[in-house]
Amino acid sequence: MSLVIRNVVVGTVKDGVTVDQMEEALAAIRGMSVPGVELTVVTGVDLGLREGNANFAITVDLADEDAYRTYDSDDEHNRIRRELFAPISASIQRIQIRL
Repeated sequence: MSLVIRNVVVGTVKDGVTVDQMEEALAAIRGMSVPGVELTVVTGVDLGLREGNANFAITVDLADEDAYRTYDSDDEHNRIRRELFAPISASIQRIQIRL
């Protein structure tokens, strides 16, 4: 796949959220597939090397804008957002960039 679009997500979690809860949500994103769309997904929990960092990050590389839109509107993706990320997240920032 010739990667064109990178979706970057950076989030902070609510007080009391554990690393295990973050890892569960991140694993769901890593394990998802979207019919007809090739995804390259990388996730991680902050290492705590600098004060004030976000708590987790996700990057998803996609072929083009249409692939991004398909990924963004996917039912399973939106279920993961709603059921796993919304309950633990205090804030989420997103950006899509062209590589």
